[in-house]
Amino acid sequence: MESDMVRIALESETKTHKKKLLEEFVWAVYCNGRKMGYSIRKKHLGDDELHVTQLLRGVSTSAGALPTLNHKESSDGELTYMRARFERVVGSKDSEALHMINPDGAPGPELSIFFLRSY
Repeated sequence: MESDMVRIALESETKTHKKKLLEEFVWAVYCNGRKMGYSIRKKHLGDDELHVTQLLRGVSTSAGALPTLNHKESSDGELTYMRARFERVVGSKDSEALHMINPDGAPGPELSIFFLRSY
């Protein structure tokens, strides 16, 4: 991420208007315009997610690696993380974006995450 801007787009192709955008369950994932696969929204935190959340409770902005609880999921036993502040921009009921706020004052976000719902 040091040299390029990363844009992640999560697109849902749901046919209903009843759910809020961020409550969608299945997302197609694109990174810098290239389809990377699918993502599914979790309802409950797993042991690793809960462990990381507890470890980073007092951290406001940082990036690094933490030891994992389950060494089967990672070849080196580490989990890479990034914690940052994001600005939320709501375009409509079918589009939202999160733009990372750079703490060092660099112009423009290095990471943007877009949520889109198409019909």
